[in-house]
Amino acid sequence: MAERRVFAGPAVRRLRREAGLTQAAMAEALDISPSYLNLIENGQRPLSATVIVRLAERFAFDAASLGGEEVPGGLAGLRRRLADPRFADLGIAPHEVEEWLHAAPATAAAFARLFDAAPEGRAESEDDAPEVAAVRRAIEKWRNHFADLDAKAEELADELRLAGGDLYGTIAERLRTRHQLGIRILPADVMPDRLRWLDWHARQLMLNELLRPASRTFQAAATLAQMEAKDEIAALVAGAEFAESAAARLFERHLIHYFAAALMMPYGRFLRACDATGYDLLLLQRRFGAGFEQVAHRLTTLQRVGARGLPFFMLRIDRAGQGSKRYSGASQSPLVDGDARCPLWGVHEAFARPGEVIADLVELEDGSRWFTQSRSVAAPGATGSGTPARFVVCVGVDAKVAAPLTAARGIDLMRAPATPIGLGCRRCTRSGCVQRSMPPLGRALRFREGERGVSAFDFGGD
Repeated sequence: MAERRVFAGPAVRRLRREAGLTQAAMAEALDISPSYLNLIENGQRPLSATVIVRLAERFAFDAASLGGEEVPGGLAGLRRRLADPRFADLGIAPHEVEEWLHAAPATAAAFARLFDAAPEGRAESEDDAPEVAAVRRAIEKWRNHFADLDAKAEELADELRLAGGDLYGTIAERLRTRHQLGIRILPADVMPDRLRWLDWHARQLMLNELLRPASRTFQAAATLAQMEAKDEIAALVAGAEFAESAAARLFERHLIHYFAAALMMPYGRFLRACDATGYDLLLLQRRFGAGFEQVAHRLTTLQRVGARGLPFFMLRIDRAGQGSKRYSGASQSPLVDGDARCPLWGVHEAFARPGEVIADLVELEDGSRWFTQSRSVAAPGATGSGTPARFVVCVGVDAKVAAPLTAARGIDLMRAPATPIGLGCRRCTRSGCVQRSMPPLGRALRFREGERGVSAFDFGGD
């Protein structure tokens, strides 16, 4: 499959104007001619790899953001919005959407915001509460990488390592000596609906006995985050300017958990381990004393300038396919958007194979390929009926950059057979799918006398 050329004139022009440079000055900084820069800004020349690297090095620009980064979900997200039945009569071709996104990303982003705000046209998830959607937008704006929190957590982790012992023990000792907080492990029947409870009056942190060692360390680290990263977290929450206090609290909780994970898996050490192990998920778990879900989440955060990891996304679903965690990181993957999952995707198979990591190479309708790894996880505690809560956590990365993964060794990622999947039946226009449960949006149903296809729904073309 040919590499897509990157036309990002508006993004480059915006960067130049924000830097207060003329075309001649910026061209000199990039070691190119002013006429070549002019062609780039006007969409008449694509960005070469060399120019992209120079932009990143000399302007601290995030190269992963070139070409439509302001639209949640990128090109696939914009196409999904325009597939709404209200636009069906316009006959919008796929190449027109791509041209719009490359030529005018700001206006495409404006359309996406208006579309997402409309009650009848929510693109993120029909079931997302407004405050949840607002927090998701804030997280994705940062690509789930918060440099100040990572730096502080890394510094604190090094300090705790010098204190010796296991991480949980050193965190407990720091809570005791610096913050006068003790830790007690309480029986599940005493804390039936809580995992962590900070009793300021008694100066004690209560932890549920059902917590596994990795989760126990995580909850203790989260408590430390509330006190030692308070200012950094407060600044990020204030900067998000949420309209609802509930959204601000949800974002604050996300940042507290972010810091806790960064303390358990310090950025530099974790990235080096990823590179050395080929992003071996189970080995990373053991090396850092973390849970599978914690490692999966951490993989989506590796976007430090000058020290980036692979652009992973993360998804956590229940047995009904509902996503309770969705982080696209820098991947811009459409697989995390919406709340419908293709039944052909191997992510569902992980429920039937507990403890096993299920690898899958999938291909979307636009030809993009994704290499995913999924594993079932059990939540501590039980529901009101006593049924254990189980989820599947999935991490994935664009197949074009998945070669370093241990799990992908021996696979020709761009030529090997891949599972053809869609973004849920209502957004998928693949014909002849035996798993189809409903027709796609914007397509007219066809009925042919005396015929019955493999799918109950036959539909017309564009």
